[in-house]
Amino acid sequence: MKRIFYNGVIKTVDDQKPQAQAVAVQDGIIMAVGTDEEVMKWNEACAGGGSGDDAEKIDLQGKLMVPGFHDSHIHLLSYGLSLEKVNLGQAKSIDDIVTEGRAFLEARLAEFGGSQGVPAGWWLQGRGWNNDYWEDSRFPNRYDLDRITTEYPVTYTRACGHIIVVNSKALEVMGVTAKTPQIAGGKMDLDEQGNPLGIFREAARDLVYNAIPRLSVEDIKRLIVKGAEPMVRCGITAIQSDDMEAVPEAEYQNVVDAMTQLDEEGRLPLRVFEQCLLPPVSRFREFLAKGYRTDKKGSGVDGNGRFRIGTLKLLADGSLGGRTAFLSRPYADDPTTCGIPVFTQAELDELVKEAHDHDTIMAIHCIGDGTMRMAFEAIEKAQRANPKADMRHGLVHCQITDEELLKKFSDLNVVAHVQPIFIDYDMHIVKDRVGEDMEKTSYNWKTMIDLGVPVAGGSDSPVENFNVMNNLYCAVTRRGLSGLPEEGWLPDQKMSLEEALYIFTMGGAYASYDERVNGSITVGKQADFAVIDRDIFAGDPEEIKNADVVMTVIDGEVAYRK
Repeated sequence: MKRIFYNGVIKTVDDQKPQAQAVAVQDGIIMAVGTDEEVMKWNEACAGGGSGDDAEKIDLQGKLMVPGFHDSHIHLLSYGLSLEKVNLGQAKSIDDIVTEGRAFLEARLAEFGGSQGVPAGWWLQGRGWNNDYWEDSRFPNRYDLDRITTEYPVTYTRACGHIIVVNSKALEVMGVTAKTPQIAGGKMDLDEQGNPLGIFREAARDLVYNAIPRLSVEDIKRLIVKGAEPMVRCGITAIQSDDMEAVPEAEYQNVVDAMTQLDEEGRLPLRVFEQCLLPPVSRFREFLAKGYRTDKKGSGVDGNGRFRIGTLKLLADGSLGGRTAFLSRPYADDPTTCGIPVFTQAELDELVKEAHDHDTIMAIHCIGDGTMRMAFEAIEKAQRANPKADMRHGLVHCQITDEELLKKFSDLNVVAHVQPIFIDYDMHIVKDRVGEDMEKTSYNWKTMIDLGVPVAGGSDSPVENFNVMNNLYCAVTRRGLSGLPEEGWLPDQKMSLEEALYIFTMGGAYASYDERVNGSITVGKQADFAVIDRDIFAGDPEEIKNADVVMTVIDGEVAYRK
């Protein structure tokens, strides 16, 4: 099938031909890029010079076409799950999260036909609360959630995903008491009498995850499709997704099976490069024994479908908002803690070496500078002991940095997976958390670009919304979505719009070994495009966040049209 997209403003992200008007596609591959006249002549030549041909012609009506967006760090399955949970993102107080929970419970009981119809083992789940937006900024606890119900287990996940609160019924189901030992790499909060408060941080969250009802392969398939479809409507055609965090670690195979089955059935809506969360090392070795490795061939190459095994994902510290990100010194606003390092240096070294030796690249969650130093040390040790070409190890988030760490990215050619949308919230807390001197060298993504660091853009959804327009806006203006501060936060770190678009297209493609086949509008590459309702390159940068994707094309097929 041939299609010609014409009468557009096309930003190709290809230095050899940065701008065009039209693009021709055949069997999912880009065949011609140029002016309307050039592409129409190509079509006529293919038809043997005659006027008749089978090409469908789609008028872009002067709208902007760019390569399909790559989100380099997202949680597709967790986002799909979030669509079936209480949405707590707008809550302004503990009373609000209680009210939202009660309303959700009432609605679900009606769906179940009353309490007699509630499935055995059902939990009320919610996500998205952020106590930093509340006047009373304490964490909610078991007693707060008991106001929703004491009959059913309740679990509420903080917006960052690194802290979970449960009610008393959940603690009962989990079997957690004052005698339950603390989990290495995590924390279970206790009251003055040593009783659990229902607050679980970092690795201690596994106590909750292991008690929540299991997802079947069919459940996972349904949630993947449900979560992916809105992403496609935002112009996202490829993602690097951490989905194994949504299931108990022993059930990672269900995620692989669900993705593989959807791909084979032709029902996987977009390209997925899986970030496999598989610690401890024994679990990862089991994974390797099954023959899984980073698939470096590229999406759709040599029989590959849309799903590929990507990285070993390691969750090495927590979040800045929850003060669980691991810093090299105490928090400026809480000197009693440096955060939580999930691994010792020896444990991290072992995991990174195991992956590196088996041709599997890393995606290590690092928010604090302390964790980043540990990660770089582990990567450098692995490379020194076993030099390998083209190992695109990466760090995810890369927020609290100093000049030495920024240079390390360049020296070791480590991919920086960054989320510009994070500044919308984080700019308000960074100075308080880490102090003014470290604030100045943090979230320094423009500096990374200038140093030649490979940078890939993402959203970390459902922590933040995956709307790429918002991400581009924050990267270019260094403002929050409110438009403030007018001069931008750390304004020397503003990217050009070309740079911001690159990290969400070619940057993501490079990080997933797709740069030869995707990431730009180039002859011979896959026909993945996003069409935007206005030329964001021609107007006020404030218009970027108001722009809307009106068409998404994947493999040359129109997957979404507004």
